[in-house]
Amino acid sequence: MSASKEVMAANIQSELDKRGLNAKDFAATLGFKYSTVLDWLHAKTYPRIDKIDKMAKYFGIDKSDLVESRKNKDKKPSNVELSDDDVIMTWRGKPLSDEDRELIRRIMNGK
Repeated sequence: MSASKEVMAANIQSELDKRGLNAKDFAATLGFKYSTVLDWLHAKTYPRIDKIDKMAKYFGIDKSDLVESRKNKDKKPSNVELSDDDVIMTWRGKPLSDEDRELIRRIMNGK
Protein backbone atom coordinates (compact mmCIF):
# COMPACT_ATOMS: atom_id res chain seq x y z
CA MET A 1 0.00 0.00 0.00
CA SER A 2 1.20 3.45 -0.90
CA ALA A 3 1.53 6.03 1.85
CA SER A 4 -0.48 8.53 -0.21
CA LYS A 5 -3.27 5.99 -0.66
CA GLU A 6 -3.27 5.33 3.08
CA VAL A 7 -3.47 9.06 3.84
CA MET A 8 -6.35 9.49 1.40
CA ALA A 9 -8.15 6.46 2.85
CA ALA A 10 -7.80 7.76 6.41
CA ASN A 11 -8.95 11.26 5.45
CA ILE A 12 -12.02 10.06 3.56
CA GLN A 13 -12.96 7.75 6.45
CA SER A 14 -12.48 10.60 8.92
CA GLU A 15 -14.84 12.84 6.93
CA LEU A 16 -17.42 10.05 6.70
CA ASP A 17 -17.16 9.40 10.43
CA LYS A 18 -17.64 13.11 11.25
CA ARG A 19 -20.92 13.02 9.40
CA GLY A 20 -22.08 9.58 10.48
CA LEU A 21 -22.06 8.35 6.88
CA ASN A 22 -21.29 4.88 5.60
CA ALA A 23 -19.45 4.09 2.38
CA LYS A 24 -22.53 2.77 0.59
CA ASP A 25 -24.65 5.87 1.19
CA PHE A 26 -21.71 8.13 0.38
CA ALA A 27 -21.11 6.32 -2.92
CA ALA A 28 -24.79 6.54 -3.85
CA THR A 29 -25.04 10.23 -2.93
CA LEU A 30 -22.06 11.23 -5.07
CA GLY A 31 -22.71 8.78 -7.89
CA PHE A 32 -19.56 6.73 -7.29
CA LYS A 33 -19.39 2.96 -7.58
CA TYR A 34 -19.56 1.41 -4.12
CA SER A 35 -16.69 -0.96 -4.96
CA THR A 36 -14.56 2.01 -6.01
CA VAL A 37 -15.19 3.81 -2.72
CA LEU A 38 -14.28 0.63 -0.84
CA ASP A 39 -11.02 0.44 -2.83
CA TRP A 40 -10.23 4.02 -1.78
CA LEU A 41 -11.07 3.29 1.87
CA HIS A 42 -8.90 0.15 1.82
CA ALA A 43 -6.05 2.12 0.18
CA LYS A 44 -6.07 -0.16 -2.87
CA THR A 45 -6.56 2.65 -5.37
CA TYR A 46 -6.34 6.43 -5.44
CA PRO A 47 -9.21 8.60 -6.70
CA ARG A 48 -8.87 10.69 -9.84
CA ILE A 49 -8.63 14.45 -9.34
CA ASP A 50 -12.22 15.02 -10.48
CA LYS A 51 -13.43 12.60 -7.79
CA ILE A 52 -11.23 14.28 -5.17
CA ASP A 53 -12.69 17.64 -6.19
CA LYS A 54 -16.26 16.31 -5.92
CA MET A 55 -15.58 14.81 -2.47
CA ALA A 56 -13.97 18.01 -1.21
CA LYS A 57 -16.95 20.08 -2.34
CA TYR A 58 -19.36 17.61 -0.77
CA PHE A 59 -17.50 17.67 2.55
CA GLY A 60 -16.99 21.45 2.39
CA ILE A 61 -13.21 21.12 2.72
CA ASP A 62 -10.11 21.86 0.66
CA LYS A 63 -8.81 19.13 -1.64
CA SER A 64 -5.58 19.26 0.37
CA ASP A 65 -7.55 18.11 3.41
CA LEU A 66 -8.16 14.84 1.60
CA VAL A 67 -4.73 14.28 0.06
CA GLU A 68 -2.37 15.54 2.77
CA SER A 69 -1.51 13.93 6.07
CA ARG A 70 -3.24 15.55 9.01
CA LYS A 71 -0.34 14.84 11.32
CA ASN A 72 1.24 18.05 12.56
CA LYS A 73 -1.20 20.06 10.45
CA ASP A 74 -2.68 23.07 12.18
CA LYS A 75 -6.46 22.98 12.24
CA LYS A 76 -7.64 26.00 10.34
CA PRO A 77 -11.25 27.13 10.08
CA SER A 78 -12.74 27.02 6.61
CA ASN A 79 -14.87 29.84 5.32
CA VAL A 80 -17.99 29.01 3.39
CA GLU A 81 -20.18 31.54 1.63
CA LEU A 82 -23.77 31.02 2.77
CA SER A 83 -25.07 32.07 -0.65
CA ASP A 84 -23.01 29.39 -2.44
CA ASP A 85 -25.59 26.71 -3.26
CA ASP A 86 -22.85 24.33 -4.50
CA VAL A 87 -21.57 23.92 -0.93
CA ILE A 88 -23.23 21.38 1.29
CA MET A 89 -23.40 22.88 4.77
CA THR A 90 -23.79 20.67 7.78
CA TRP A 91 -24.82 20.99 11.40
CA ARG A 92 -23.63 18.26 13.75
CA GLY A 93 -22.66 16.15 10.77
CA LYS A 94 -25.99 16.33 8.95
CA PRO A 95 -26.58 18.42 5.81
CA LEU A 96 -28.78 21.50 6.25
CA SER A 97 -32.00 21.44 4.30
CA ASP A 98 -32.78 24.13 1.74
CA GLU A 99 -35.39 25.46 4.16
CA ASP A 100 -32.82 25.75 6.97
CA ARG A 101 -30.36 27.54 4.67
CA GLU A 102 -33.08 30.01 3.64
CA LEU A 103 -34.03 30.61 7.27
CA ILE A 104 -30.39 31.33 8.14
CA ARG A 105 -30.14 33.75 5.19
CA ARG A 106 -33.26 35.60 6.36
CA ILE A 107 -31.95 35.81 9.93
CA MET A 108 -28.58 37.10 8.72
CA ASN A 109 -30.37 39.72 6.61
CA GLY A 110 -32.49 40.77 9.59
CA LYS A 111 -35.78 39.70 8.02
